[in-house]
Amino acid sequence: MQFGYSETCLAHDPGSRHPESPDRLRAIRERLKKKHGVEYVEAEPCDIDRMAAVHEREYIESVEAFCADGGGNWDPDTTAVEETWDAVCYSSGLACWAAEAALEGEAGRKTPFSIGRPPGHHAVYDDAMGFCFVNNAAVAAQYALDSEDYDVERVAIVDWDVHHGNGTQDIFYDRDDVFFVSIHEKGLYPGTGAIDETGEGDGSGTTMNIPMPAGTDDGEYLAAVEGPITTALTDYDPDLLLISAGFDAHRHDPISRIRLSTEAYALMTDRFRTLADETDAALAFILEGGYGLDVLADSVAIVHETFDGREPIEPDADCGENVESTLEDVLEAHGLDTDLDG
Repeated sequence: MQFGYSETCLAHDPGSRHPESPDRLRAIRERLKKKHGVEYVEAEPCDIDRMAAVHEREYIESVEAFCADGGGNWDPDTTAVEETWDAVCYSSGLACWAAEAALEGEAGRKTPFSIGRPPGHHAVYDDAMGFCFVNNAAVAAQYALDSEDYDVERVAIVDWDVHHGNGTQDIFYDRDDVFFVSIHEKGLYPGTGAIDETGEGDGSGTTMNIPMPAGTDDGEYLAAVEGPITTALTDYDPDLLLISAGFDAHRHDPISRIRLSTEAYALMTDRFRTLADETDAALAFILEGGYGLDVLADSVAIVHETFDGREPIEPDADCGENVESTLEDVLEAHGLDTDLDG
């Protein structure tokens, strides 16, 4: 894979006790040293105009000023230093690079994966929260839609971070040119992402939330991907598929109670690669969360290995009743008909 990366993203340092630390990127880079075919690309930073395509301009300018004044605690979870603004610009720029590279035809072993930070999926239209200042995936999606270089009419964003991507949902909730899917742990921060949150106005039906119960495992996540998600996105037929790739649903991540193994990320990667191929969509990955350094690095590495030719190991387990009921409710909320056992 090609990994979008900038040393500038290390300068955003929320403090030694904060889980969203620069060590996340260092751990990924160290793990990828052992892998064949890894390439790094440093993209241009985003400017305010591009960010303001999905965020309130006054809010973006206030983040820039906040950092210029030395930063501090924006809220109890979201902390900045002076260097954070540059990291924010590069993190969004790397996400745009990933979308652009995918649309330029980079695929297979050249599939782009942006590993910028801070993450973005909790940043709403006019506010920062949950470690996030600018919504990188949303900026990249809008960039693809606005660019005159590509014929992009529809973008799908699949967020497999364990937390609901409330910011991405907020930005695109009333639009039909972006289909947002979030599979996340039910009841976890920020408490949004119920099944009946399906969009409004022109965007009615283009938001899909799959809140999974604590303890959900590989086979159950795969059932969600192969069932409601694949069915909905095949019908939607996106030109670009962005994966908001958080890795905190791993069973050894300190933040969540979902029980995914590292192999689950290979399995989901394989399924979304197939979906992109079948819908003729460009495919790119954008880093979100993941706070257990070893399992974060292992999980990013296995995404890379999947594109480098490794075959994922299929799970044995079937869906439990709670998960099967959740998936049936999702299908009903979206008027979809599929065989979960098929």
